[in-house]
Amino acid sequence: MMKITIAGRPNTGKSTLYNALTGTRDALVHDRPGVTRDCMGGIFCNRPYQLFDTAGLENAKSGIALDSTNMAIDAISTADAVLFVVDGRVGLTDEDLNWARLVRRKTRAPILLLVNKTESQKRLNNIHDFYKLGFGDPVMISAEHKTGFTEIYDFLDKIAGDTDVSSITPPAPDNRIKIAILGQPNVGKSTFVNRVLGEKRQIVMDAPGITRDTVKIPTKFYGRDILLMDTAGLRRKAGVTDDVETLSALKSLDAIEKSDVVILMVDATRNIENQALGIASRVYNAGKILCVALNKWDLVEPELRDEKLLKLKHQFSNSFHQIIKPMILAVSAETGTGVQNMFRRIYEQWDISMAQAPTSLVNRIVEKLVAERQPPMSRLKRPMKIKFARQTGRHPMKITINVGGASDIPESYTRYLRRGIATALKWEHLPIVIEYEKSENPFD
Repeated sequence: MMKITIAGRPNTGKSTLYNALTGTRDALVHDRPGVTRDCMGGIFCNRPYQLFDTAGLENAKSGIALDSTNMAIDAISTADAVLFVVDGRVGLTDEDLNWARLVRRKTRAPILLLVNKTESQKRLNNIHDFYKLGFGDPVMISAEHKTGFTEIYDFLDKIAGDTDVSSITPPAPDNRIKIAILGQPNVGKSTFVNRVLGEKRQIVMDAPGITRDTVKIPTKFYGRDILLMDTAGLRRKAGVTDDVETLSALKSLDAIEKSDVVILMVDATRNIENQALGIASRVYNAGKILCVALNKWDLVEPELRDEKLLKLKHQFSNSFHQIIKPMILAVSAETGTGVQNMFRRIYEQWDISMAQAPTSLVNRIVEKLVAERQPPMSRLKRPMKIKFARQTGRHPMKITINVGGASDIPESYTRYLRRGIATALKWEHLPIVIEYEKSENPFD
């Protein structure tokens, strides 16, 4: 698949252009320069091309800006085509000239010059200045208003061999397991992602708040095609005063809905905070598979490990009724210890969650549970009759039970049924919902 990289100095509208061309809102957009830090990839909404949004190119000697710029340069050097974006409102700058020289040195790929923010004809007096960049005729666009894109498509289609757009087949169903990595800042999410990828794809520094966007990275790991979603760290609301961080947090929470599995990373060297339990609650309520990753396990004293693991399992078991056995695994993103085992366990649970339990089996399990422990009498002292059970949903696993007579089954009995069904069907690590359906009396 042809790879196209969007490049340019900060705040020229690269992320807005990325969102417009991919038909998504994946890239974080803000008036503040330098918001994008990692390299984000996606697919054109109407072309079979892979598009990469990069951080703004900056002259930095060290720190995040240097790492972001180096990643952007790497994306430029490996691209099949480059969209070089400048700001039509500001006009040509010395930085534009300097980075244009570097881009020409780093790639032999075709380069299209895009003058963004040119929705107003009053601002086009300086358009001829951009010829100094050496990229040929500038193309005037407005990423915000999605104008001027025809020339972008024509440029890319020509490189791809005059692709007949009308013959492009719809993309195949996405069978990748979508795995979101969530957690508080600085618990090792990006280090974990880099470990899985086997390369430094995400910026890693010993400081919170480095990742801002939710970065989706397709890869193959331990025999499966997956889509990793590295998210921004989530802090308590009281500690969030910056609007960029607020937007990042909303994108992180949105990743739960778009995922199949959530890996909640916690720092094993610290006590588990209530916020981690709050994230877990969101995951369970969304019906997603949750794996709690105890990261930095190699830094925990060996004599304290058993006690810490047992305490954490009690915390999760006592906090959530949807789950029987929380999946809590110890890993070290730094050394790679436990990472393959974690994915093996995740894949096992995913396969289990995709199965449809035979109705006859579900009924036998429920009948046995009812025989061993009869449901209590209703408030009206009438017997509760459980007649029929079947699986009616996945993600979360849902069992619908047909009941006769009074249908106010107490929560304690529902928990008994949930535990028994989960144990029999090996659903202990999956969120389970039990619903009751009252039989209608034809004589009422």
